[in-house]
Amino acid sequence: MSTPDHSPLGKSTAYADRYDPRLLFPIPRAAKRAEIGVGTPLPFHGMDIWNAYELSWLDPRGKPQVAVAEFRIPATTPNIIESKSFKLYLNGFAQEALADTAALRALLQQDLTAAAGDAVEVILHPARCAGHPCADLAGESIDGLPVAIDDYGPPKAGYLRADANAAAVEETLVSDLLRSNCPVTGQPDWASVQIRYRGAPIDREGLLRYLVSFRTHSEFHEQCVERIYMDVMAHCAPARLDVYARYTRRGGLDINPFRSSVPAAPGNIPENRRGARQ
Repeated sequence: MSTPDHSPLGKSTAYADRYDPRLLFPIPRAAKRAEIGVGTPLPFHGMDIWNAYELSWLDPRGKPQVAVAEFRIPATTPNIIESKSFKLYLNGFAQEALADTAALRALLQQDLTAAAGDAVEVILHPARCAGHPCADLAGESIDGLPVAIDDYGPPKAGYLRADANAAAVEETLVSDLLRSNCPVTGQPDWASVQIRYRGAPIDREGLLRYLVSFRTHSEFHEQCVERIYMDVMAHCAPARLDVYARYTRRGGLDINPFRSSVPAAPGNIPENRRGARQ
């Protein structure tokens, strides 16, 4: 079965060091989306950007090779891929001899596309710092607001509100205080989140209270971002909305979901630049 309880998460696991695509564990998106009113067609566009920092394989002479891999999984794919299974799969290349980097990329794209249920983009980067600059998420931080908070979950969409009588604004708000938990292991997931919108001004204190109310909530990264998107859209009714979260890595992987009210186009594709905590 493809539910989190049947995944490798939270279980003792033997780490294979040979290639095995059967290690990938897909989880359908549909059930969690139904909980928050996401149907077909999807009410948003976007992608999940994964970065893998522990990818290694052997060249034909047996010499280890390394790279940083970037995976772009469209939000339209029917499945997410459970992260521990993803790590086990990538680790399986450690003692696998491949003809060249192109052969590795072809295998990754083939297997991840099969698991996700639609085309996954694979980019392999040299494992050198110069190619991976760090940058804060652009926008105005709301974390310094003098707000007393005593609500840490479950998420309270009622905190979200916008002043429909005020002139519309276009702004980008950022918080580094997003924390949720793995729904299987209970381990904390830490993230920075960027909310870019055009419309009636969103109450910043309410937005901060809402984001902090994820602190004891259990959901996968992709599901949290979709919940934020749907709640902001429902309670604040912006004319345009982008939600982008950069999660800290675990097991050599970080996951960075992006959801938007407009299709991907130049100027609306998120930069894959690591934050300070990544």
